[in-house]
Amino acid sequence: MEEVDVEPTITNIPAISDGKHMGFAWGPGDILVYETRYKASGASGSGCSFIHEIRKDEDIYSPILRKLFNESHHIFVGLQTIREDLPSKSKKPQFVSISKNYRSVIRACMEELQQVAGNTFENMLLLVSILLAIELIWNLCEVLFIDAAPAGSLLLHLLDWVRLHKADVDEKAREVLQSESPAEHRDYWDVVVSYVLQGRLEEVRQMLVKQANLQPAARSMYKQMDTLLSKMPFYNPGGTQTLTEFDVKWRHWHEEVDRCLQDNSFASNRHLELICKILLGDEDTLLDHKELLGTWYHFLVTRLLFCHPTVKLTELHYYAQSCMTMFLDSRSVPEPLDNILLAAFEFDIHQYCFHCEHVPIPSNGNKPFCPLNVCVMGSVVCLCVYLCFRFLQDYCAKGTFSDLDLIDNLGPAMLLSDRLTFLGKYREFHKLYGEKRFREAAKLLLSLMTAKIAPQSFWMTLLTDALPLLEQKEVIFTADQTYELMFCLEELTSSLNITASSTDRPMQEEDVEVTKVELLRLALARNLAQAIVKEGTVEI
Repeated sequence: MEEVDVEPTITNIPAISDGKHMGFAWGPGDILVYETRYKASGASGSGCSFIHEIRKDEDIYSPILRKLFNESHHIFVGLQTIREDLPSKSKKPQFVSISKNYRSVIRACMEELQQVAGNTFENMLLLVSILLAIELIWNLCEVLFIDAAPAGSLLLHLLDWVRLHKADVDEKAREVLQSESPAEHRDYWDVVVSYVLQGRLEEVRQMLVKQANLQPAARSMYKQMDTLLSKMPFYNPGGTQTLTEFDVKWRHWHEEVDRCLQDNSFASNRHLELICKILLGDEDTLLDHKELLGTWYHFLVTRLLFCHPTVKLTELHYYAQSCMTMFLDSRSVPEPLDNILLAAFEFDIHQYCFHCEHVPIPSNGNKPFCPLNVCVMGSVVCLCVYLCFRFLQDYCAKGTFSDLDLIDNLGPAMLLSDRLTFLGKYREFHKLYGEKRFREAAKLLLSLMTAKIAPQSFWMTLLTDALPLLEQKEVIFTADQTYELMFCLEELTSSLNITASSTDRPMQEEDVEVTKVELLRLALARNLAQAIVKEGTVEI
């Protein structure tokens, strides 16, 4: 694993004499340190009779954070019960549900921390901001990698993502609506424009009614804007309308908005004209409202809403990069959070993991803030476990890995989970085999099963990979290794009941599995005989 970013702090223990030997005992969250009776040659003086308790990172022992860790662990344990042999389509809803459970636990923790921040616990405000960033990243990864929504639905998920993490407009709206005259409040138009930028057009219409009531002469103009807002089509995944039909309807609406702007329908009211330009997705107008957008990724989603509502996952990288470039000042350097989100939008998982592992750790004085590592790495692990499923399923279907660069550069990230360890080691097996280092490859392949690193659902693939090694002219597997392979095969066939007839498996698929088992048994028996003869032969 990588070394820590900061030097470990030195803890001075009072009343411990110089040159004295110390003993210690580990506890669940602390260390007991005491002076021993051992005396080096020449040492003198009386010993210390005190036992010292050393505790570090007390923040993570608060009841709120313990609840976060415990509930997250409970969800993780539930994740392990998902059957590995289920098809990926059946697993997807379960993964989405588990991801949402993780996020709900994080949000609940944030709400509790916000209630106590500034009163009792140090670093709570800092931790809230960290958890907000983590939940923001996690939510986006859920949309892009786990749910992987198709065109049309994708934008709806991204809108929900932005609205969830840009909730300050609701607080400002409450303040405006609770005033004596909301339409005359200083923040009234900021609220209206913010609602437009988030695509919350029903709220916009309700707010505009209050303004129209104050301006009877302009009521027809407000009615025309209300008509445009009510006509804007939003894709309905559960409806009967196809994506093509939605796209045609949206383009017709877009052309109508453009005509209103061209014929100066709102020229006498700068606020309504501004809304009209936003509805058209005018880049200069959007960039003039950076303060209300807040972030480049809010700008991205707003731009997609009003310019590219049928965007696909594979197109996001282009829009993400251009939006970040346009939104950020040319002299400013992207923050770590920006790099993480951009890597996710670009589907660059290697860069995503790299930036997550290299986030600067905030600190309180000399004490590193450990919960950041816990939570960031937790989100990385969750994502990586899911991606491992995708990689292995892709390999089983095509016989090759789809992204060798990512797998070859796992580095220390390989140790984040058993699945990543297996993926990295399995790739190493293929390298050894390609370099004709057959004995090393055979030893590694066997260890993946005997050490239970590989999921049992993948054992048949591993045993099939052993066939070419068993068929080599030179004996590769020793007699003991062959026995272990035989045991793995029998354990697999007994657990999956491959040889027995099954009503829920297609006959052709069952025949293929039975044939594989028979070929493996024949090859293993032949290799065992050759290995015994070779190992029992004495050279003279």
